[in-house]
Amino acid sequence: MVKNKTAQFRFYEELNDFLPRSTRRKQFSYQFKGKSAIKDAIEAIGVPHTEVDLIVVNGESVGFEYHLKDDDIVAVYPVFESLDISPILRLRPRPLRNTRFILDVHLGKLARMLRMLGFDTLYEESYNDAEIVAHAVKDKRIIITRDQNLLKIKAVTHGYWLRSTDPMDQIIEVINRFDIKSQIKPFIRCMVCNGLIEEIDKTKIIKKVSAKTLKYYDVFFTCSSCGKIYWQGSHYKKMEKKIHAILYGSNV
Repeated sequence: MVKNKTAQFRFYEELNDFLPRSTRRKQFSYQFKGKSAIKDAIEAIGVPHTEVDLIVVNGESVGFEYHLKDDDIVAVYPVFESLDISPILRLRPRPLRNTRFILDVHLGKLARMLRMLGFDTLYEESYNDAEIVAHAVKDKRIIITRDQNLLKIKAVTHGYWLRSTDPMDQIIEVINRFDIKSQIKPFIRCMVCNGLIEEIDKTKIIKKVSAKTLKYYDVFFTCSSCGKIYWQGSHYKKMEKKIHAILYGSNV
């Protein structure tokens, strides 16, 4: 009979969000048998590997391939997007500073807001997990999801599990999490399809908008991908207020 082995784990900061209350912010015992890769143990405890950037075992940093030993003392730290810890052992590739996202199902409102702020954001309700991961790997996109299991797929290198359920809270959470406020470029992307927006001559869209709109507005924009027409009407003012709220925390 294979004897049980025991390692002591402690998770830090937001990694505790994945743990039951009884094991949060304190050291606890984890039992295992045979050879157990530390990555497998971390995910068995409930924490996706994409959320982890530093593992320290008995005072020394280790990689995901490290095999647990009896009586190991393990400290697990979250991703450091804005802090360079390369002198230690970083477990994931460098942060994707050419920031592209792909969003899981049910995050359509968040996708529209990310596009409104200028971020390249892929989203289709029809995507399954395999398609999301394939696009993320191919295009070097960060997966944003409310499904913890999606982030446990081995091929995923960059991802984030949203804590919030409210779209406005979610957009602020993503911006703070990835430290991308300085990358915001409002109104350069189509909120519907993610295409880039460019100015278009008014004479070319006469048949596409109402006579009233043509009477009161002279400057128009179009999506280079889907052809949707935009102008700075009342909806534009509402979006400006929303952007101000995102940037400065005021009410929408």
